[in-house]
Amino acid sequence: MVSASALPPLDTDGFLLDTETWSEEIARAFASQEDIALDERHLEVLHALRAYFRQHGHSPAMRAFVSLVRRELGTDKGRSVYLLTLFPGSPAKIAARLAGLPRPEHCL
Repeated sequence: MVSASALPPLDTDGFLLDTETWSEEIARAFASQEDIALDERHLEVLHALRAYFRQHGHSPAMRAFVSLVRRELGTDKGRSVYLLTLFPGSPAKIAARLAGLPRPEHCL
């Protein structure tokens, strides 16, 4: 696992400055900081988010995040309740951070 001191440069909110420095190992380090036990369910969401970012150039806010997951991973996973179980608190913000993306606009 990547130690906190070995992480690539971060912004003041703890998000990667360069999205291209992301790896699943970095996602695991961020997840550990959030007390999340990262597994395949998380990773499929993170990879969908990264694909969205490559296409649109920004991280989706919550409503668009839920729609993305529903479209890419199915209706069972594309629900706020499901995403809250994976990324407690603020799913769009936490998932974007774990995916190595910028903080979504309009997320607390």
